[in-house]
Amino acid sequence: MKRSLASVETATGTALAAIVALLSWASAYPVTRVALRDMPAIPLAAARYGLAAVLAIGWLLWKRPGVPARADWPRFLLCGAVGITLYNILFNTGEETVSAGAASLIIASAPILATMIAVTLMGEKLTGWGWTGSLISFAGVAVIVLNGRRELAFGSGAVLVLGCALCGAIYTTAQRKLVLRYGALNAIAWILIIGAALLAPWWGTMIRALPTVSPLTRFSILELGIFPAALGYAAWGHVIAVRGAARTAALLYLLPPLAVVMAWLLTGECPTLETLLGGAIVMGGVILTNTRGKPRRAVL
Repeated sequence: MKRSLASVETATGTALAAIVALLSWASAYPVTRVALRDMPAIPLAAARYGLAAVLAIGWLLWKRPGVPARADWPRFLLCGAVGITLYNILFNTGEETVSAGAASLIIASAPILATMIAVTLMGEKLTGWGWTGSLISFAGVAVIVLNGRRELAFGSGAVLVLGCALCGAIYTTAQRKLVLRYGALNAIAWILIIGAALLAPWWGTMIRALPTVSPLTRFSILELGIFPAALGYAAWGHVIAVRGAARTAALLYLLPPLAVVMAWLLTGECPTLETLLGGAIVMGGVILTNTRGKPRRAVL
C-alpha cells in the first residue's frame, strides 16, 4: 500500500513538473513579444539570462558540485555560446517581426535538425521513413517562412528564427555528454552562466534601458528569467530523471500548440491559416521521424 501511494505521489509530482516546464517554455514566445515592445532585442536577452545566471549561481553554491573538468570546458563554451547567446540573439531579433505562434512552429523543426546533425557527424542511422519525415518537416517550415511577406531575404525574421532552430539543434546534440557526466541541472547551470557572460557587451545598454521601460516589460523580463530560463529547465530535469529522455521527448510536441494558444490569450495574435497548415506539416514530419525514423534493434 505504501509503495503504491509513493508511486502515485511520484507520478503526480512528475506530471506537475512536466506541466510547469511546458507552460514555462511556451510562455517565452508571447512574453518575449510583449517585452520587445519597449526593450531592444539583445539587451532583453542580456537581462533575461543575467537573472537566470544569478539563480544558476545560487544553485551551484547550494549543491557545490565542483568545477567541470578542463577537457569539458570547450563543450560548455560551445553550448553557452550557441544554445544561449546566439540562440537568444536570433530568437529575440526574429520575434520583432515574426508572431509568437509562427516562431514556435518554426523552432519545432529543431529535433529534425538535431537528427540531421547526429546522422552526419555522429554516425547515427536513419530509415527511409526518417528521411521522409525530415523532408515533410522542412516543407512545413518553408510554408511558414514563405507566408512571411519578406520571404527568404537574408536577415528576415523567419530566417532568423530558423537559424535559432539550428542553434537549438546544435545545442541539443552538444550538451548530451555534459548532462550524462554532470547531471542535467548542474550542466545547465554552468551553460546558463556562460551564456549570460557572453552577453556582457550588452549589459550597459540593458542597464540604461531598464529604468525607461514599462512595468509590464519589467515583469516580462522577470517571467522570462525565472520561468522559461531557470524553472523550466529545472522541472524538465526532474521529469527526465524519473521517466528518461526517450519517454519524455514526445511531450515536446505539445509546445507549439501551447505557444499558439498562449500567444492568442496574452497578445491577441491569431495565426494565419498558412501558419497553422505549415505547423501541422512540421509536427507531422517530426512525429514520423521520431517514431519510425530510427532502425529497430535486432532481437537476439
